[in-house]
Amino acid sequence: MTIAKYINDLLYRYDCVIVPNFGGFITNRIGAKVNPFTNNFYPPTKQISFNAHLKQNDGLLVNYIASVENISFEKAIIKINETISSWEEILKHKQVVFDNIGNISLNENSQLIFEPKKNHNFLTNSFGLSVVSSPKINNKEIPNKSIIPVFVKYAAAAVILLGLAYNVYDTGQEKKQLDFYSNQEKVLEKKIQTATFVISNPLPTIELNVTKRSPKAFHVVAGAFQFPENAKRKVSQLKKKGFNAKILGVNKWGLTQVSFDSFYSRKKAYSILATIKKDVSKDAWILIKKF
Repeated sequence: MTIAKYINDLLYRYDCVIVPNFGGFITNRIGAKVNPFTNNFYPPTKQISFNAHLKQNDGLLVNYIASVENISFEKAIIKINETISSWEEILKHKQVVFDNIGNISLNENSQLIFEPKKNHNFLTNSFGLSVVSSPKINNKEIPNKSIIPVFVKYAAAAVILLGLAYNVYDTGQEKKQLDFYSNQEKVLEKKIQTATFVISNPLPTIELNVTKRSPKAFHVVAGAFQFPENAKRKVSQLKKKGFNAKILGVNKWGLTQVSFDSFYSRKKAYSILATIKKDVSKDAWILIKKF
């Protein structure tokens, strides 16, 4: 399986997939929208973008490849590096195509340019939803007032009563009956204006069991230590420097991880990471975990 296919798989579950030493694919959620000119309704989707500055290995893609192919972490990194080398060769002559994701090419300044594919939706909540076209609605066809069944009953009764007024009684009684039904119409109109509508047979209540989604936390990692006491010492040092440092726990390799700080906002985490890599430690990276 190619690296591009692994990136494709991860974009369904994560908002950012970083290819170490190459760049990161980022998804941004866009709500449902309508095109007023074509009358097309579009479901919610994920918009894909690419950031060539996100090259630090956050472990996501490497761990995924190692898990799927049942290989070591080091071999997964080698596989990625070999793929990147092949991409760089291709980019010298043409663009690199990522199925369902987009195309990457080099501009005249040798900068990576990404062109996303817009016909594929990575938002799993929109699975099965497609673009819907609706004929244009003419406002003139819409009545000014809604027709309510109870109103119709009153109106129908009024018509029947008026019809009887002309058909049952003779001409000599016509004026008297018209006056009577005129009063009945006024009473009917008053009833309509003050009517209260009650649904006698409401629909049953539906109970939905919604599973609460675990929030993601973005940890700016300072390092991983073989001995827990070294990890505790690192936390103390970072706190003295003003960081909200803490121990994240032990990873799959038995190393105790320490963070500079943790955030619920991806944008905030990567902003702090850039500052830390510039002023404190070039080895800092982002670890994404669910609570």
